[in-house]
Amino acid sequence: MAVKPSTSSYSSSYTLDFLKIMGIDETVPESCNISGFYSKFYASFIKVDHIQRGRISSTITVKPPTCNSYGTLHGGSVGSYAEVLSTACARTVVAEDKDIFLGEISVSYLSAAPIDSEVVADVSVVKSGRNVTVIAMEFKLKKTGTLIYIAHATFYNTPVAKL
Repeated sequence: MAVKPSTSSYSSSYTLDFLKIMGIDETVPESCNISGFYSKFYASFIKVDHIQRGRISSTITVKPPTCNSYGTLHGGSVGSYAEVLSTACARTVVAEDKDIFLGEISVSYLSAAPIDSEVVADVSVVKSGRNVTVIAMEFKLKKTGTLIYIAHATFYNTPVAKL
């Protein structure tokens, strides 16, 4: 008579197998282990179509390195694009001599972007004041106009000490 594994050991084994399939055992190449690598990597898939004070419109090309095993844009990639684009948009209204930091970001995943599709990202400043800048983003499939992701980011301005 075969012994059936306990539910918890079966679940653990199944989870570990899934993580191995997803590449948990793979190492990051040394050439990728440099400061700013991911920002530059994701920026290489973005083409800025229009930029003005408080607004950026761009096209993102969905390529295999940014996709998950289901053949769609990885959720982490969406978050990275949101971070890169919201920072760029905030910089259109906040002076370069002011330090800002990303305090909050939220992404809603409404649908998916398949490999080799193009995604239009419209990014705009909702509010910008002395201490805070709020950014809203919409990501739509270029071919159909379908809204697939929305995101919001809040940047805080680091106060400059006055002596």
